[in-house]
Amino acid sequence: MSATYQRGRAWVVTVLLFLFVVVNFLDKISVGLLAGPMMDELGLTPAQFGLVGSSFFWLFAVAGVAGGFIANRVSCTLLLLLMAVAWSLFQIPLAWSSSLAVLIAARVLLGIAEGPSTAIAIHAAYKWFPDDRRTLPVAFFTQGGATGLILAGITIPYITAHWGWRANFYVLAALGAAWAVLWLLFGGEGKVEQPSAQATTQQRVPYRALLGDATVLGCFLLRFVAYWSLALSLTWFAAYLQRGLGFDHATSGRLFAAIIAVNMPVTMAVAWWSQRMLRRGTPSRIARGRLAALMLVGAGVCLAALVAPGLGNWQRVALLAASCALAPSIYSLGPAMLAEVCPPAQRGALLSIDASISSIAGILAPLVTGYLVQNATGAHGYETGFAVCGALMIVGGFGGAALINPERSKQRLAGLQQQGTTVPDSRAAHA
Repeated sequence: MSATYQRGRAWVVTVLLFLFVVVNFLDKISVGLLAGPMMDELGLTPAQFGLVGSSFFWLFAVAGVAGGFIANRVSCTLLLLLMAVAWSLFQIPLAWSSSLAVLIAARVLLGIAEGPSTAIAIHAAYKWFPDDRRTLPVAFFTQGGATGLILAGITIPYITAHWGWRANFYVLAALGAAWAVLWLLFGGEGKVEQPSAQATTQQRVPYRALLGDATVLGCFLLRFVAYWSLALSLTWFAAYLQRGLGFDHATSGRLFAAIIAVNMPVTMAVAWWSQRMLRRGTPSRIARGRLAALMLVGAGVCLAALVAPGLGNWQRVALLAASCALAPSIYSLGPAMLAEVCPPAQRGALLSIDASISSIAGILAPLVTGYLVQNATGAHGYETGFAVCGALMIVGGFGGAALINPERSKQRLAGLQQQGTTVPDSRAAHA
């Protein structure tokens, strides 16, 4: 184990990253939970609202890739701080304006600021933990996403009922600013992988080889189909509970929170089981790859089943909850597999490319479902959209399982490194 590993300090940073992800997901879900009052007050059609929902992801991928390459050379501490400040600023136009164009512009800017966030947070955590200790902290702080969604399901309907839907964006701005202060006081850059003064080069492999690797492509595929489900839940789950199944605004918010809460113990249990299998000598392609794929196939089956005739409202809610419980495991297992095969000097970029490719699903899912909802009556349009997502998850899960083999990929990419593909590391040179 690295002599620079500091367990207590590492977990302080992990808790701060957990809170960072909480704020991130509160920002993401806010518009989806306000679908009803926003459409009613602003006179938006489902297709227009789908446009607002998808606009968050228009430049999300571009910003994510750019941020990842920057994270290879710039302190994660600074990047995380700048992102949190930007999140706060971009909430204000959402609170002030009634213009569709302004709403879209504000969500686009927020998407740019949030594009690299998860990948950089994982990259930052990996600087604090050695490889054999990374699965659980990442699984823990990524549960900030579920926590943020639960808090949103409880608080956003309450705030809306007492102060109107616009007040939510002022609260979100304050939360982002508060996190930035905490990060300034207690955050920091990890040193587990920091290069020594003697190490003046870091090995790399050509990006065309890295991005063409089967394990990398398999991880990209699994995360893409999982993110289709996430984008769908952020934009349309609450509206489905209200307008499709007939629950009132407050009840739908509580149900949404309960659906999301189910995934937290499941995701932690899967991460623990994966790490246990690895320690017992199970190959990573099974302990991480096949396990993540199996979870996604199960989630897809649950969503596809929503179109089955004769189901009651509570059975449909149970299927949504099961899908939300199974899908998120890829967000901790996928980055761990990418980190296995990728040189540390290129990890920030690869993790961000992974997140950015998956965010394309964030553009497509709200729009596709919005048009299905607009052209159908009652719950049918929503359920058709969910079934499309389920089919994608099933196909993607089997495809990812066939592609992923970290042990084989490590051997192949290590061979490229041994051919002498190295670059100067300016940080090491000036250490």
